[in-house]
Amino acid sequence: MQLIDKTYQLIEECDACLHRFQEMRRLDKEPDFFQEVKPHVDEVHTRIHEWQQQSTNWIKSTYPKNLYVQQIDHAADAMEQFVVQSFFKGTSKKRFIQSIQSAQYTLKLLATKIEEGEDGA
Repeated sequence: MQLIDKTYQLIEECDACLHRFQEMRRLDKEPDFFQEVKPHVDEVHTRIHEWQQQSTNWIKSTYPKNLYVQQIDHAADAMEQFVVQSFFKGTSKKRFIQSIQSAQYTLKLLATKIEEGEDGA
């Protein structure tokens, strides 16, 4: 799968995390960890890791302006955390939303850089 496609999938996952978090709070529900949380988190963490590796390689080969490996690493770390947190109503809302916004910024910046015509993605 192409890097741009993985990037858009992760942008959609950010939106899904926000929606899931709001639903868990609205329903005042605790998920079943082994039936709901773990399978979803394991699958998304695999996608995040693949995206992180491809993005890092792409940045090192194309040197896009104003986009750095550290931003990719930070976004991946934040996503790994908030994907899990999105299942739990007790998560701090402000910090959770800020983490999602930060990751989305990096994801959208990467998508823009790729679409501006950089080859190899």
